[in-house]
Amino acid sequence: MLNNNLYALVILLFIGCHSNAQKPIATNEFAIQKTKEEWKAILTVNEYYVLRKAGTERAFTGKYNKFYKEGVYHCKACNTLLFTSSHKFDSGTGWPSFDTPIKGNVGYNTDKDLGYVRSEIHCNTCGGHLGHVFNDGPKETTGKRYCVNSVSLTFQAK
Repeated sequence: MLNNNLYALVILLFIGCHSNAQKPIATNEFAIQKTKEEWKAILTVNEYYVLRKAGTERAFTGKYNKFYKEGVYHCKACNTLLFTSSHKFDSGTGWPSFDTPIKGNVGYNTDKDLGYVRSEIHCNTCGGHLGHVFNDGPKETTGKRYCVNSVSLTFQAK
């Protein structure tokens, strides 16, 4: 009896832990579609790792972390407008943070990669992984913190 219960518990744990980690985004959902080889031809190794493989750059290493020029931020992969400097703030987390994206240009996915649920953000034009959104942003605005990898962005000054 004990062995059967233990066996059942192990099976349940295995099934519970065997999730899709981060559910891949279907490539046919986006206006811009490229093959793996085409993305690798236009992105650096690090850009590809973050934008196409949902990687994360190390905290405090991105060029836009402590960057406060006026302008706009575009998707590095497809140049879609994503954020404005007027919505950027210093979260102290080591990644560029924004309280509001450009409406309709940022999409959301459920990410269970670390064993808990987070909300992943991606470019709605090409599906490129940008980072995650959290509910610990400035309370006087949206209360959201769009935590973005610098390598997934390109900046255009005003």
